[in-house]
Amino acid sequence: MFEQLSHLTLQHYWWAIISLLAALLVLLLFVQGGQSLIYEIGKNENERTMMLNTLGRKWEFTFTTLVTFGGAFFASFPLFYSTSFGGAYWAWMALLFCFIVQAVSYEFRSKPNNFLGKTTFDVFLFANGLLGPVLIGVVVGTFFNGAEFSVSNLNVSTWQHPAKGLEAVLNANNVALGLAVLFLSRILALLYFMNSIESEVLFAKSKKHLVYNTIPFLVFFLFFVIRLVLKDGYSYNPETMFVSMEPFKYFNNLIEMPVVLMIFLVGVLAVLWGIISSLIKDNSRGIWWAGAGTILVVFNLLLLAGYNNTCYYPSNFDLQSSLNIVNSSSSKFTLTTMSYVSLAVPFVVAYIWFAWKEINKKKITESEMTNDKEGHIY
Repeated sequence: MFEQLSHLTLQHYWWAIISLLAALLVLLLFVQGGQSLIYEIGKNENERTMMLNTLGRKWEFTFTTLVTFGGAFFASFPLFYSTSFGGAYWAWMALLFCFIVQAVSYEFRSKPNNFLGKTTFDVFLFANGLLGPVLIGVVVGTFFNGAEFSVSNLNVSTWQHPAKGLEAVLNANNVALGLAVLFLSRILALLYFMNSIESEVLFAKSKKHLVYNTIPFLVFFLFFVIRLVLKDGYSYNPETMFVSMEPFKYFNNLIEMPVVLMIFLVGVLAVLWGIISSLIKDNSRGIWWAGAGTILVVFNLLLLAGYNNTCYYPSNFDLQSSLNIVNSSSSKFTLTTMSYVSLAVPFVVAYIWFAWKEINKKKITESEMTNDKEGHIY
């Protein structure tokens, strides 16, 4: 079946899969968003314990999706992997360290004879909640705003900035996207608390803080989107592979790919409806609307970055070194073989959906947190 597809079609297919994995990862960052709220929402130990336990039941989904995203990117577009992971390693190391700290904190926070104490691990989780989404947003921002690298004729990449990836935080557009991802993750976390915790106090606090986080989210998200559609973009000629700057490239992509534009707008409306319905109706199911909308928005943003002859990883040092889905992908044989493996994705998604429903069948309660006899509390 996949053998009959052209190499270019397979490259587009795998960019769509990478975009979907990235979208799922951003959705699952609600775990990090919730961790960043433990001192704002949780005013006592019981409240913080309820919050961290409803998040703790999902943190492995986030970690697994991050690893899967990295593995899929490495296998399908290895030149990006060697360029970014090999050159911008301080940015990636900071991100990975954040997630390692998270895993350790959940495992040892409530263990007997924990010599560091709960407070120390709570601080670690709070730091992960703040830095994780911002770093991911900043890294994704380089897909649109470029990075400092060069690629030789032998596909050997060299990073050209001594900060080794951390220089991305000096770009206002990257930072705006990072902060938009942070506040979006906090919004999703608040909606998730309203859906999964049986507590009138936490429900009321979560609803109140929805407004506080929605306003900065809209500010940073609109700043990023408006700057994106107005900026010049990195376009390549599919026949010569020559890279040039195209005025209003991403706006042109939206116009030339109307399905992407339509689904992007539907995603934005779904996120807004998830928030608004939770504010005006005391609705506990806003997470489903906002979560689905998040997937659609992020998925289509990344399609803008890679489709329509666009360089998804531009080089600000050497324009002709910019990476696109054609010059950075694996061979047709590799992509074909991987495509058969990708047929298992719907079954994995079905398993996650089933596991999620089973875990959330019963809401977290304060009595459950205070009467744990089997040591299952995070």
